[in-house]
Amino acid sequence: QVQLVESGGGLVQAGGSLRLSCAVSGTTFSYYNVGWFRQAPGQEREGVAAISRNGRSTYYKNFVKGRFTISRDNDKKTVYLQMNSLKPEDTAVYYCALRRAILTESPHVEAASFHYWGQGTQVTVSS
Repeated sequence: QVQLVESGGGLVQAGGSLRLSCAVSGTTFSYYNVGWFRQAPGQEREGVAAISRNGRSTYYKNFVKGRFTISRDNDKKTVYLQMNSLKPEDTAVYYCALRRAILTESPHVEAASFHYWGQGTQVTVSS
């Protein structure tokens, strides 16, 4: 049974930082590209960032470029999202997800193509 468990969310002031983690079990982690997504109240889920199987390629949506960094540790079966310079509009539930991919596939955040999802972790940024 594949499980994804996000952690690291919380309440932070604008301009602050948080580091989210997503621990994966029940599958061969290195076979998957990983994406981070978020959903704010009353809004649709949106992609944030993604990383390739070997961690060499990353993808960011424009609204987080330069502020967020995605990384992974395949030995620990964990993916991270370092979030700096947080803004109130970053407030949302953040989810990680796995997409089975070939080694050369570029990472992306097309949500419908992801196979497994975590339960999410709440991030709240106060102004």
